[in-house]
Amino acid sequence: MAENDLKGKLDLDALKVLIGSGEIDTVIVAFPDLYGRLVGKRCGGDYFLQKVAKSGTHACDYLLTVDMEMEPIDGYEFANWERGYGDFHLVPDFSTLRRLAWLERTAMVICDLHGGDGQPIPVAPRNILKAQIARAEALGFRAMAGSEAEYYLFEADYRTAWREGFQRVQPSGDYIEDYHILQGTRREPFHGKLRHDLDHSGVPVECTKGEWGRGQHELNLQYSEVLEMADRHTLYKHGAKEIADSLGMSVTFMAKPAADTAGSSCHVHLSLWSGSGNAFDGDQSLGSVQCSDLFRQFLAGWIFHAQDLMVWMAPTINSYKRYQAGSWAPTRLAWASDNRTAGFRIVGQGSSLRIECRVPGADCNPYLTYAAALAAGLDGVAKGLEPPSEFFGNAYEADDVPSVARTLRDATDAFSESEFVKETFGDLIQQHYSHFYRTEISAYDQAVTDWEHRRYFERI
Repeated sequence: MAENDLKGKLDLDALKVLIGSGEIDTVIVAFPDLYGRLVGKRCGGDYFLQKVAKSGTHACDYLLTVDMEMEPIDGYEFANWERGYGDFHLVPDFSTLRRLAWLERTAMVICDLHGGDGQPIPVAPRNILKAQIARAEALGFRAMAGSEAEYYLFEADYRTAWREGFQRVQPSGDYIEDYHILQGTRREPFHGKLRHDLDHSGVPVECTKGEWGRGQHELNLQYSEVLEMADRHTLYKHGAKEIADSLGMSVTFMAKPAADTAGSSCHVHLSLWSGSGNAFDGDQSLGSVQCSDLFRQFLAGWIFHAQDLMVWMAPTINSYKRYQAGSWAPTRLAWASDNRTAGFRIVGQGSSLRIECRVPGADCNPYLTYAAALAAGLDGVAKGLEPPSEFFGNAYEADDVPSVARTLRDATDAFSESEFVKETFGDLIQQHYSHFYRTEISAYDQAVTDWEHRRYFERI
């Protein structure tokens, strides 16, 4: 039985042996939806081998048009009541096949979505990222990436938190625990299991650490090619929730879970490689950085188009409450060398030189976030764009530097009106995602919040 070099990764022959011995009896067939959450089916092992492994399976195409509550939303061209909400085809990507260490006798494969004509569904997040990867490959580059997503750990399980309206759940820490080993030890039954089970599910982990909030932690994934990283990122979030739930706890990847605590980011690291070398490495000077022309132009494009693509880095109403001065979340689209106040932080040197974008929140859909980064950066390369000057000092005080969007409404307007988005991704994707985010805005606009009750119930 030949397993992949990574613990837990499988090829189809290895899966057949494990199913035959009874070590695996269930295969999850899943794909990421517009929010980045995994949806799909569970199949018996024998049925998977006999049917799904050979010809895939199907699911209702409404899954790329629903809101968080799984309600089908009118107004999408891709799928709607007039079209009858038909099926699309789930095509297993066997490079993603793996055991899930936190579930007994269970494997998972991530699928791509194809239409009845056999062509990739354009609006599917994984296909959007694959299209940008193909652009990079056509230029002779492969993108290497790393995700650093933060989360809050709570002492109540999800169902208890739901019943209590998420108001009385206690964080797992009593004080800010950034880098604290003592508090990390107290919650090692969760964090240790998370690291172990991800490692043994083909999702190699660098480390976990306390973060700048009560009960807040960060997990860093080992870098890989960008599609593999987006898959690992999605599995990490999914696995963290299932592991927490099994231990009677819960985690949240909300960007700003409470007004009086730090937000949760997802810093993404990206570099382009050619052959066996980092194509960002070079002998040109850009401020205090030694780099290649490619690096300079890619950085310029990413910064230049960041405002148009904010929705793919900050996709919810809650995302924008994270961007506050002095909070470790960036408010300005500046770049700097090893400066955590800037939206773009340059780290490493030589073969490790890379761009860290600090704009995305932990609520981002990694497929769309990385697609945005590649599209923007490659446009900078194609047009030979030049980045602004390196920023020195406190970027929170830089009133002359462009800012991140302040609301999902502002970010959606920028995305929907962007000629760059239309030219790069096409009308269908631009309209589909504009409608998706406007649906989210509309749902929020109609909601009555606890803040309104506290402010107005008695005193208005």
